Amino acid sequence: MSAIHLAIDGAMARITLDNPSKLNALTVQMLGQLEDACATLERDPLVRIVLITAEGERAFCAGADISGWGGLSPTDFARHWVREGHRILDRLAGLSKPTIAVLQAHAFGGGLELAACADLRIMAPGATLALPEAQVGIVPGWGGNTRLLRLLPEAVVKDMALFGRRVSAEKAQALGFAEVADNPLATAVAIAKEAMKASPRAHEVAKYQIHAAVGEDRNAMIEALGGGMVGATEDKAEGVSAFAEKRSPDFRGT
Repeated sequence: MSAIHLAIDGAMARITLDNPSKLNALTVQMLGQLEDACATLERDPLVRIVLITAEGERAFCAGADISGWGGLSPTDFARHWVREGHRILDRLAGLSKPTIAVLQAHAFGGGLELAACADLRIMAPGATLALPEAQVGIVPGWGGNTRLLRLLPEAVVKDMALFGRRVSAEKAQALGFAEVADNPLATAVAIAKEAMKASPRAHEVAKYQIHAAVGEDRNAMIEALGGGMVGATEDKAEGVSAFAEKRSPDFRGT
């Protein structure tokens, strides 16, 4: 049974975490489903914006399900759980379409790392953020001590990771990490509808530029921008035609 659902309604898509009995804690299966959802969205030219939501009133996501990694050997923990999870969250962060995370409740550990992958976050007033990994003997493995440092001050990340203290929605807003709204989903939908009035290609290129500038998968972003530039040229079309026709290309720099 799927615990991550993908719903596409015209130009707006919605990824929903649906494991409320475990506070939407991420399992191996959920990570695989998230990766599949990202692949589907990336290939759908009609989707222009993506919302990331969760079921239940107690948590957006309480982190990674300890039953999924607690019994792993150190090698398997590092090689599979940490690296695979990091790769999949990187895939979410690198989506070419704008993303909004809707935090109707708390986001802890892997849940906070998941929210950090979005381009915008909307939090309910009572939602909080935390990095509680040290309390179970591990450290953040999916961007909590790396990507999060581009979004929050070092002192705030240390406060969560070393001292176990939570960040309130009010503080998250003051730090520019999130916006606070009484109805986060309605607010996210309204923002998404307004954003869809703009050019999707301009959104895509702007996101690539920003990610390249801040170091979010910089090499891939730079190459994507370059590929887009040459892909629109007459020289590219000539090169493909010449290859198919088994002749020398006549490049003209256009």
